[in-house]
Amino acid sequence: MSPLLKLAAFAAGLAALFGVATLAGAAIDPERGDDAPAHTAQAESNADMAGHDSAAGADHGATGADAGALETERGAAGAHGGAAAADAVRGLATADGGLRLELLTPALERGAATRVRFRVVNDDDGGALRGDAYDVTHERKLHLIVVRRDLSGFHHLHPELAADGTWSAPLTLPAAGSYRLFADFSHDGEAQTLASDLRVSGAAQLRDLPAPATTATSTPAGDRVTLTGEAHDAAPGDGAHADGARVRAGVETTLAFAIERDGKAAEIEPYLGADGHLVALREGDLAFLHVHPSGTGPAFATTFPSAGRYRLFLQYKVDGRVETAAFTVEVGS
Repeated sequence: MSPLLKLAAFAAGLAALFGVATLAGAAIDPERGDDAPAHTAQAESNADMAGHDSAAGADHGATGADAGALETERGAAGAHGGAAAADAVRGLATADGGLRLELLTPALERGAATRVRFRVVNDDDGGALRGDAYDVTHERKLHLIVVRRDLSGFHHLHPELAADGTWSAPLTLPAAGSYRLFADFSHDGEAQTLASDLRVSGAAQLRDLPAPATTATSTPAGDRVTLTGEAHDAAPGDGAHADGARVRAGVETTLAFAIERDGKAAEIEPYLGADGHLVALREGDLAFLHVHPSGTGPAFATTFPSAGRYRLFLQYKVDGRVETAAFTVEVGS
């Protein structure tokens, strides 16, 4: 063969090899080019926060999506601090421990008075849990928490349980957007917090998370509430770490509150069997932290599983009326 023919054959071979490599690359990732960003769970979360709602009724409670949603949400928890962080929080999945939350009203009209309805289903037989299957915790068989994804619009409800195992509660949500619904209960002595997304029609006007602060004003009475425990900002050199946060991830923390009305210490009345009730949610994935009363007065103990910002919702009772005060806490690593 002449040198010219050999060179032509070599060039043809290179072209064929390049074509095979291109086809293989397309088979591995057919839609992603060199400049295309990776499709991540965080990107989906950001789109949701921006108000890009999917069609009404597209809920994580669908049976076929449960396994994938559970693994994705557990993976997100792990990204905040590994397996220990995933075990320390609840409320990241629709199904857990053989139980599954079925949200029967996955979409609501903005501003419309309605009843939100749901069931807790046992995966073994597909039946809904009924009255005796629930333990009483904080004087109720189930606590329903509803909050918008930007951590505004907090609601704490005590729904009614029908004979067929369906829970329902009146709910009016005046602001559009994506909400997280938490069913917090105990079954066979084991605490459970299952969660699902709830859509409210309209264009969402999201709010920035308020900066960390040690004081807040309650609603509806306007009490002055001060965070007096360890969870507050402090200047470095005053017992704080270099980042200015007293609270550290992975260390049990006491959250105590002082409440004043008309310039005097308020007379706190029992609420849900204690001097107050506290819900703590992590910014971003809205992980639900386990919090329990500690000592007398509105004081609580918890362990923050990871660094970042958390929103605290304190509820207490004065003069027969429940008050709510919200705080942002910065947690160091």
